[in-house]
Amino acid sequence: MTTVNVLLISVGRRVELVRLFRQAYQELGLEGRIVAVDVDPLAPALQEADSSHLVPRVDDPAFLPVLAEVCRREQVHLAFPLIDPAIPVLADHRSELEATGARLAVVSSETAEIARDKWKTFEWLRGHGFPTPETWRRDDVPMEPAFPLFVKPRRGSAGRQAFRVDDHPQLAFFLDYVDDPIVQPYLDGPEITNDVICGMNGELWAVVSRRRIEVRWGEVHKGVTVDAPEIRDACRAIAAGLEVVGPITIQCLMQAGKPLFTEINARFAGGLPLGVAAGVPSPKWYLQQAAGLAVEPPPLGSYRAGVYLTRYDESFFIDGDPRGSLASRGL
Repeated sequence: MTTVNVLLISVGRRVELVRLFRQAYQELGLEGRIVAVDVDPLAPALQEADSSHLVPRVDDPAFLPVLAEVCRREQVHLAFPLIDPAIPVLADHRSELEATGARLAVVSSETAEIARDKWKTFEWLRGHGFPTPETWRRDDVPMEPAFPLFVKPRRGSAGRQAFRVDDHPQLAFFLDYVDDPIVQPYLDGPEITNDVICGMNGELWAVVSRRRIEVRWGEVHKGVTVDAPEIRDACRAIAAGLEVVGPITIQCLMQAGKPLFTEINARFAGGLPLGVAAGVPSPKWYLQQAAGLAVEPPPLGSYRAGVYLTRYDESFFIDGDPRGSLASRGL
């Protein structure tokens, strides 16, 4: 019996993802544990994992040695980051973490920086011929721009500090308020998020396109799968150009029926369960590959369009100090 232990880094609220990996273990008949780490002892998904650990913030010098110790102690085989700030840190320290025996589902340091920095994302997309909205840094915004505009941080995540602005006073305020801002035209077309699932050797397994219907805290809460061949072809080319390994997410906004690509997130998207429900069982494929089993994904675009996601809140209840609860599970 093959054993594969998976580590989910900064697991937060990703309870559904933990459950999808558990379902994949059962379907494949694989032995193994789902290990989760986070800075918050009340992170919901810590309660769902087989083994849970608290770690420092990713910008703390202690983060890497603690994470490496978790990988050694838990005999981790495959590790996935689930928040954007962790990705460049892991990419830059791949060798010391993979020396523990864990393989990181993380893009290269160069690709991680392109994905993390929205100005570099814009430059890369435009430089490689992909349609993307006009983008300006603080000092490059035209004197008389066409409002409305959209202001967001170059290195933001989860929709934080992202604002529509409708006039010059609002623009002046948010250019000072937002950390290292960039400015784009405000686009009101449908937003399409694309799960781009690549194997650990860079092979493209699937692209699933999802239209966002409702977003909360930067994560989709209502959505529907759509068939979008033009977007799918562009995502294939973007993934090849960036030499992606592991899962990434590519976002675009539709304008006059054409996609304008806006962001690349080098991790599983929060809406990944919708793609799984539509016929792309990516957690299962990653476990198969880690176990040395053949992965045979269907042709690109063969998932079911018209599958809807709608989410609700669910609670865990913990008696006493949550740190004590973690310790009681043998950590």
